[in-house]
Amino acid sequence: MKQILTTIMALGLALGLHAQQNPIEIPLWPNGAPNSNGLTVDEKHYGDPVHHMSHVSVPSMYVYRAARPNGTALIMCPGGGYGGLAIGHEGFDMASWMNNLGITYIVLKYRMPCQHPDIPLSDSEQAIRIVRQHAQEWGINPARVGIAGASAGGHFAATLATLYTSPETRPDFQVLFYPVITMNAHTNRGTHDNLIGEHPSREMEERYSLELHVNAQTPPAFLMLSADDDCVLPCNSLDYATALIRHHVPVSLHLYPTGSHGWGYKESFTYKTQWKMELEKFLKELF
Repeated sequence: MKQILTTIMALGLALGLHAQQNPIEIPLWPNGAPNSNGLTVDEKHYGDPVHHMSHVSVPSMYVYRAARPNGTALIMCPGGGYGGLAIGHEGFDMASWMNNLGITYIVLKYRMPCQHPDIPLSDSEQAIRIVRQHAQEWGINPARVGIAGASAGGHFAATLATLYTSPETRPDFQVLFYPVITMNAHTNRGTHDNLIGEHPSREMEERYSLELHVNAQTPPAFLMLSADDDCVLPCNSLDYATALIRHHVPVSLHLYPTGSHGWGYKESFTYKTQWKMELEKFLKELF
C-alpha cells in the first residue's frame, strides 16, 4: 500500500510539473484586434528562458492548467511600465506554485498601449472572456476568475476591476503587487507617459486614476507592497485601499517594511514566505 501511495504521489507531481512546463498559448485576438497600438516593429524577447518582452503588438495568453483544479483561475499581468513585460518573475515563475494550489494560472502577454489608453481594457476584457468560455474544459468555476498584476501590470489589472463594461468581463477578485493606481502627481511617470502621453488632459488623467472609479461592485482585493518603494509610491496602494474600504469592498492590504519595487516571485524578497501564505489564506477564505 505504501508503494502504491508513493507511486500515486509521484504521478501527481509529474502531472503538475508537466502542466507548469508546457503551457497552452492562446492568441487573444485570432481574427485581429478591434483596435491598434500603432506598433510596427517586431516583438523582442530577452533571456533563455524568456524573462522579459518588449514591443508587444500581438497579445496572447499562456495557460497553465492544474493537475487537480479547484475551480479558481487567475490571470496574471506582468509589469514593465507599459513599455515591456517582466514576464519571468512577475509571470511564468509563479505557475508551478499556483498549479500546486489547484489554481488554473494564466500569464497574459498584453499589448503595450503606446499612448493608446483603450488597449489595456480591451485586452483584459478579452482575456477574461476567453477564460470563462473555456471554464468547463479547464475545470474552472466561471464565478471564480480573478485578475492579478504587478506594477504597471497592477494598473492593467485594476483597470479591468474598476472600468469593466459588462458582468461578463467583471473579475471576481483582484491581486495587486505594488501597483500603479493613479495618474496624478504620485504616479510612476514612465507608466503615465506610455499610457496617456506626457501632456494629457485632466479628464484623461482622471479617467485612468483608478482610485476615483472604485464603487460597491468593485471586486475584493489583495494588495501587497513595500514601504520603501520609491518607484511606485505606496500612496498608490493606500489610496486604492481607502477607496475600497469607503465603498465596503473587502480588501487585504500587506505593507512590508523593506523590499523596494519589482520583487515579484524573487527569492531575494525577504517577505516572500509571508505574502505567499497571506495570499493563499485570502483565496481560501474568499471562496
